[in-house]
Amino acid sequence: MSSTTSFNATLLGLRERLTAVRYADRPRLARELDRLFARKTPDAQAQKAAAALGQAIDDSVARVERLRALPLKIEYDAALPIVAHREEITKALQERQLLVVCGATGSGKTTQLPKICIEAGRGTLGLIGHTQPRRIAARAIANRVAAEMGTTVGAAVGFQIRFTDRTGPDTRLKVMTDGILLRELEHDRQLRNYDTLIIDEAHERSLNIDFLLGVLKRVLPQRPELRVIITSATIDPQRFAEFFGGAPIIEVSGRSYPVDVRYRPLIDDAEDSELSLTEGIVAAMQELDREERGDVLVFLPGEKQIREASDALGKARLHATEVLPLYSRLSTRDQELIFEKHGTRRIVLATNVAETSLTVPGMRHVIDSGLARISRYSVRGKVQRLPIEPISQASAEQRKGRAGRESPGICIRLYAEDDFIARPQFTPPEVLRTNLASVILQMAALELGEPQDFPFVDPPDTRQINDGYKLLQELKAVDENRVVTSVGRQISALPLDPRLARMLLAASHHRCVAEMLIITAFLAAQDPRERPADAQSQADQKHAAFADPHSDFLAVLNLWKGFAEQNAALSSSQLRK
Repeated sequence: MSSTTSFNATLLGLRERLTAVRYADRPRLARELDRLFARKTPDAQAQKAAAALGQAIDDSVARVERLRALPLKIEYDAALPIVAHREEITKALQERQLLVVCGATGSGKTTQLPKICIEAGRGTLGLIGHTQPRRIAARAIANRVAAEMGTTVGAAVGFQIRFTDRTGPDTRLKVMTDGILLRELEHDRQLRNYDTLIIDEAHERSLNIDFLLGVLKRVLPQRPELRVIITSATIDPQRFAEFFGGAPIIEVSGRSYPVDVRYRPLIDDAEDSELSLTEGIVAAMQELDREERGDVLVFLPGEKQIREASDALGKARLHATEVLPLYSRLSTRDQELIFEKHGTRRIVLATNVAETSLTVPGMRHVIDSGLARISRYSVRGKVQRLPIEPISQASAEQRKGRAGRESPGICIRLYAEDDFIARPQFTPPEVLRTNLASVILQMAALELGEPQDFPFVDPPDTRQINDGYKLLQELKAVDENRVVTSVGRQISALPLDPRLARMLLAASHHRCVAEMLIITAFLAAQDPRERPADAQSQADQKHAAFADPHSDFLAVLNLWKGFAEQNAALSSSQLRK
C-alpha cells in the first residue's frame, strides 16, 4: 500500500470517528481534516498533523464517554404530575426537534425535565442548557437538581449568572439566565456548545425570551441534532407551538388542592376610609390566623414595600412567626434561608420572582397585592421605566397557584373582584412595551440583522422601529443610513438604557466618569429618597440638607458623598440604622 493510500485511509477513519466527538469540537476538527485531505503529498508534517488531529478526536470522545459514565442518581417523585409524562417526553425528544411542555404551577417541570433529558442520554455531546428569567431562580434550581441527582453544584450540574460561573469540565446540565445564553451567541452563532436547550418560563415573554425564540427558529434548521423544550405555564402555549410550525404540546396538570379565593379591597368598612397596602396585609394575616395558621406567601411590587410590610408585621406581634424577604438583590445567604427547614410559621414577602420562576416550599396561603413593577418605555421621558402597575389576570392566577400545593389553601386578593375581571387577560410581551433603541443595538451586537426582518413571536410595528432609530441617531449611535457607529458599539457593550450609556461615554471625554457613574446609577434605579405620607415635612427637611440650587443631579452627588462619609465612619450595623 502506498504512503498516500495509507494516509488517506487514516483520514477516512478519522472522518468516521468525527460523529462521536462533541458538537462544539466538530467544526474545528472537520476544518483541520479538510485541510489534511487537501494535502497532495503526505509528508512528515502532514503525518504529524494527522496524529495530533487523531489525539484531539480521542480527547473529545473520551470526554463524551466520561460524561456518559458519571454516576448520577436519576430518581423521580411520583407525586409530581410531570413524572407521568416521562415516556411521552422522552419519545418526543427522539422524534421531534422542538416540543412545548405546558404545566401549571407545581407540576415539577422545572426540576424534573433536566433529569428526563439526562436519562434520555442528552448532555454528553453537548451541554443541556436550562434558561431562567431570573438569577435567583437559576441558582436555586441548580442547587435543587444537583441535590436530587446526588452531585454538587460545579460538577455534573452547574449554573452561570452575571459575575458567577459555577460550571466545570464534568458539567452536563448548565442552568443560566436567558441573558447569559444570548451573550454566548456572540462567539457561538449556532449554539454548538449545547445538545439540548430548555427555555423555561417562556410565557413571561421578556425581551430575552423573545430574542431566544427567534434565534432558535433560525438555528434549528441548521442543527438537526439540537433538541429544544419550551416550557410555559398554562398561558397560551398554542402561540409557541404555531410559531415553530406546529410543534407538539405536552400538557401537564398541576399538583394542587382547592384554593379559596377571597377579595379584600383596601377599604376600612368601620371608618369608610382607605387602608394602606401594609395595613391590608396585616388585616389579611389576622384573618388567616383566626381560621387556619400556615406558611404564607405575600406578593409585593418591590423592595420598599417588602421593607414596609416587614416592619408592620413585626409590630403586629404575630405568634411564633418568622418574616423573610425574597427579592433578586438579596445576598445569596439570605435568599437560601427560604429553602431551609423551620419550626415556626413563616411569612415570605416576595416580588414576582416567586410567581413562576421559583417555588417557595411549604406555602399554604397567598396574599396578593395585585401589583408588580412592569418595564415600560416612557415616550415623554424617552427612558425605560419600571412603574408599579396592576398585574394581569394570568399573573394573578399564577400567584393563586402558589397556595394549596400541599393542602387546601386560601388566596386573599387585596383588590375587588370587579377590578380583577376588568384587568387584561395577559401582560403584553416586553418587545411591545419597550423602546427599540436598545433592541436595535443588541441585535447589531449579536449580528441578528434588522428588527423588521427578525422572526419575533409578536413583531413590533414600523412606528416603534422608526422611533428607536430616531433616538439612536440623536445619540450618534447609528448614522443616517441606520448603520451602527463605533459609539453605538460601545453603547451596546454597556448593560444600560442607551441614553444613560451615552452619558457615560461623554463623561469619559470630559474626565468626570466617577461622578457620572453615580448619576447614571441613580437614574437607572428606584429613587432611594423616601417621602412617607405621614412624614413628608420631616423627609423634605432631611433631603434639603443635600439640595443644590443649580441642579438635581448635584443633589444626588451630595447624597452619595454624604453616604460615603457615613460608610467610612460607622460600622455596618450603625450604617443600616
